[in-house]
Amino acid sequence: MRQSLRLVIAEDAVLLREGLVHLLERFGHRVLAAVGDGPALLAAAREHRPDLVITDVRMPPGQTDEGLRTARRLQAEQPGLAVLVLSQYVEQTFADELLDDRSSVGTGYLLKERIGDVEEFADAVARVAAGATVVDPEVVRQLLARRRDPLDRLTPREREVLALMAEGRSNAAIARRLVVTDAAVAKHIASILQKLDLPPSAPDDHRRVLAVLAYLRA
Repeated sequence: MRQSLRLVIAEDAVLLREGLVHLLERFGHRVLAAVGDGPALLAAAREHRPDLVITDVRMPPGQTDEGLRTARRLQAEQPGLAVLVLSQYVEQTFADELLDDRSSVGTGYLLKERIGDVEEFADAVARVAAGATVVDPEVVRQLLARRRDPLDRLTPREREVLALMAEGRSNAAIARRLVVTDAAVAKHIASILQKLDLPPSAPDDHRRVLAVLAYLRA
């Protein structure tokens, strides 16, 4: 059974906003406020101090990156606040900025189309709230495409493992997805880190994902 979370949602499209409220309440979470612009998000999060903020990147009044900017401001004010950012398209600059944070605070970047897979979306919400980093597979694909040469060293199976790592999956979750043993996953990860010249990191999903993404963005 998933933990019940206290949430604030920011999305300017009314139908999507109401759909998110219904979906998240269906999974037992409490939506403390659902708003449609950056200033309202700031006020709601300051009032309710939620476990997790779910926000669109582009919102009124400027329709640029108000959602992301507001979320980053709230994280500075409320240490430990987890943030899940939703976007209509892959916006790599925003993804880079969001994922540059080296803290252990949960962070997620998903495309809105991912909401259609209800179980996957609910799982992403829970994992971000628990402190993991969750990155949409399409964002991962485009980040990987920016560094083709080093990735040529990887086998097809290692590429699969790397993509799942970047989604924030644990070794056990990767093993289940690929139907292999935990030991096989650990071996693949060791090989990936060696081939990509990445230093060993602590066994923490958040730090591991950030290390991989930092290398891919270099």
